[in-house]
Amino acid sequence: MLKGRSAIVTGSTSGIGLEIARTLARSGANVMLNGFGDSSQIKALRSSLAEATGVRVEYSSADMSRPDQIAGMVAEAAAAFGAVDILVNNAGIQFVAPVDEFPDDKWSQILAINLSSNFHAIKAVLPGMKHRQWGRIINVASAHGLVASPFKSAYVAAKHGVVGLTKTVALEVAETAITCNAVCPGYVKTPLVEGQIKDQARVHGMSEHEVVREVILASQPNKRFVGLEELAQVVLFLCSDAAASITGTALPVDGGWTAR
Repeated sequence: MLKGRSAIVTGSTSGIGLEIARTLARSGANVMLNGFGDSSQIKALRSSLAEATGVRVEYSSADMSRPDQIAGMVAEAAAAFGAVDILVNNAGIQFVAPVDEFPDDKWSQILAINLSSNFHAIKAVLPGMKHRQWGRIINVASAHGLVASPFKSAYVAAKHGVVGLTKTVALEVAETAITCNAVCPGYVKTPLVEGQIKDQARVHGMSEHEVVREVILASQPNKRFVGLEELAQVVLFLCSDAAASITGTALPVDGGWTAR
């Protein structure tokens, strides 16, 4: 489906981003990975993914809180692949605290990585996409880009901002073959969430099953995690020609959370 295309997926050395990168690579796209991790493990990941899919797999250690490094990553991908056709903005962090106790540095860091990095990456890829008259920009927002939860002020503000940015970019490029969409997943069972389940089970004296149903998935009506593959397949569809008229959307993938 994507043979000859090239993609950047931020925050893709684990979890959601890695599954998206794998899915795009399996569909024929060259992929630039990005994120933190052990250098030897990342090298092994690049090699195994390239060998399994037959595409080029590169890696950038760009810090998503640094606009200069984001621009450098895009330039590096364009030089390596000849173009950046697909941008998936996935990098994100979380911190939980009441508004009046929220650390200023955490607020700034979350907005920088979860929102501003999307802007800087989009700004860097758009000239090339406009020149080639084709592009796909997918921003991984969250159900929290559509609804709020207590104690997540920075995360909710950033993800709402991602949805607004998505709509604005879509309108600006509407007369080209470039689309910009957001996907808004509910809870996905990533290593980070698995750690939270264990911690909360210990703190509350509950079983992990009880924590999942009564705490983690309390807002998710289908009472199951969004599968990594499910989410990656939605991103893949948005990259396809079949999705050429889908732009400016914030697509919930949340088990009915935002239907309430």
